[in-house]
Amino acid sequence: MNLKKIPLFAWVLLAIILAVAFGQFMPVEIARLFFTFNSIFGSFLGFVIPLIIIGLVTPAIAELGSGSGRWIALTAGIAYTSALIAGFLTWGASQLVLPAFLDPGQGKELTGSTVEGLTPYFVVSNSASGEGIEIVITPLMGVMTALILAFITGLGLSLVQGDVVRRGFAEFRVIIVAMVERILIPLLPIHIFGIFLQLTMSGQVGRVLSTFMAVVVLTFSLTILYLLIQYALAGAITGRNPLKALWNMKEAYLTALGTSSSAATIPVTLKCTEANGVSKPVASFTIPLCATIHLSGSTIKIVGFSLAVIFLSGGDMSLASYAPFIFLLGIMMIAAPGVPGGAIAAAAGLLGSMLGFDESQIGLMFATYIALDSFGTATNVTGDGAIALIMDKFLGKKLAEVNEA
Repeated sequence: MNLKKIPLFAWVLLAIILAVAFGQFMPVEIARLFFTFNSIFGSFLGFVIPLIIIGLVTPAIAELGSGSGRWIALTAGIAYTSALIAGFLTWGASQLVLPAFLDPGQGKELTGSTVEGLTPYFVVSNSASGEGIEIVITPLMGVMTALILAFITGLGLSLVQGDVVRRGFAEFRVIIVAMVERILIPLLPIHIFGIFLQLTMSGQVGRVLSTFMAVVVLTFSLTILYLLIQYALAGAITGRNPLKALWNMKEAYLTALGTSSSAATIPVTLKCTEANGVSKPVASFTIPLCATIHLSGSTIKIVGFSLAVIFLSGGDMSLASYAPFIFLLGIMMIAAPGVPGGAIAAAAGLLGSMLGFDESQIGLMFATYIALDSFGTATNVTGDGAIALIMDKFLGKKLAEVNEA
């Protein structure tokens, strides 16, 4: 069996199952090895998050000013708006649903507290606390500093007529994506194993799993609802039957469920989009681009589960408090790498800096996100077809003329 062909969500589910099973009898001395690994991994994640932001956001903004800049910018604008709508829709639904199914008093198990003895052999952190044996890995800059630097540099590169620095950031993006793909994502199952091992040994895992099942149902229902909204809007703009157009995308949805990859589903998405009457030039331009920048399904999952964590922890879920996170999350979704788990990796910095999540809470976000990765991907690629319909209405003739020339 080729282990590389096993999807990431299968590794994550296996890690959770093994952690629950081994947590019943594993000696504390061995378990502490996994807790020490989690301490190292969490600090490594904190160190690379600013680099991920700079490496992904900077070239993404710079590229809006190159090539067919207006069309790319318009598509990116629609994708960003879609992410915002998905985020605020999820916030509104969560305000209605979460209080009915979740108990704020259950939040203690999501704060990273542990039973005495279930601690690492030594602590690796991003800042010194002055307690016990500790190794400090200080990030080069804060998350918001990295975001501002990425905005300034990206906008500058979109205006400057040169390619030396631009190519440098493009190559840096390749390095960052490779780091996410070959280091961060492969180590995630071990990290998640350690988190659920700790929850099992402290007697909290049953409550955590039962609690999050309600959020799984909520987020899945919202992905279906949002697809109906997307195609209703596309139908209103283009004058086409939205239900028929959505039904024509069923092969793309089912393929994405199997692959968990927007990129791998592109050929099927193109076929379904053209079956909806979208011209080939528009489909060939929009679908590959949206496979990278349109992650409305991912937005729903991240917003839904993060709100559940906040609610369980007794935090502030008000619109005034949460809205800034949605606005910045939309930008991170456009820049996120197109690999399984890439969206949550890109969003991890915002979860920590803006929502105050600790390592255990971010680890739970990774686990729940990846466990539902295929459904989010299926929502993303199916929604790409709605954007293609809208783009065909506005740019179909222009792109056809360009291709003919």
